[in-house]
Amino acid sequence: MSKVKILDSAAEAVAGMADGATVLVGGFGSAGQPVQLIEALLEGGARELTVVSNNAGGGDHGLAALIREGRVRKVVCSFPRQSDSWHFDAAYRAGAIDLELVPQGTLAERIRAAGAGIGAFFTPTGFGTPLAEGKETRVIDGRGYLLEYALPGDVALVAAHQADELGNLVYRKTARNFGPVMATAARATIVQVDEIVPVGELDPEHVVTPCLHVDRVVRVERKLAMSGGRS
Repeated sequence: MSKVKILDSAAEAVAGMADGATVLVGGFGSAGQPVQLIEALLEGGARELTVVSNNAGGGDHGLAALIREGRVRKVVCSFPRQSDSWHFDAAYRAGAIDLELVPQGTLAERIRAAGAGIGAFFTPTGFGTPLAEGKETRVIDGRGYLLEYALPGDVALVAAHQADELGNLVYRKTARNFGPVMATAARATIVQVDEIVPVGELDPEHVVTPCLHVDRVVRVERKLAMSGGRS
């Protein structure tokens, strides 16, 4: 049987998050962002977090709120700045947060490699740029490559469309994005879903993340990530 725990609230789902944890957070903009899990993490008190995500949040909600409250020590992402990333901007300019900038394809592959048991890989992305500083390089068939290391997490926070009672996951269109690779790359995967269905109702051909990679599931009412004016 699956080890998955189906919980009643997002707060229960993220309970026990340790200070200093590396947290993989799914989402591409608002699509697939586990908003309720992030909010529960904010309420839970964990500090000194390393957050791995596509961006560093926007507006006053979600990841931006974690940064605003001084809970994030480091961000590993591809797009740290956008028009409403004022909390990250302020923290970074004040020296209160570290940034590791990673090209988006490299970020996805580093996470995927962690889930696949691959320690490192060579990629041409970033070769000959400031992103190559301090990294091992190699020329393969006349082309320059950088050595990039796998990027595992202590916890992955993922949003999916449906889960069955065993924890098998189905995503909805572009909301899938980083969810599947993050679920494989973390020691514990916590998932918020729109619906939990009985075993047998999901078409096995539609299951993207099998229950093997899922630890906790909570059903939530859909809430979009918000950005815009300051509160």
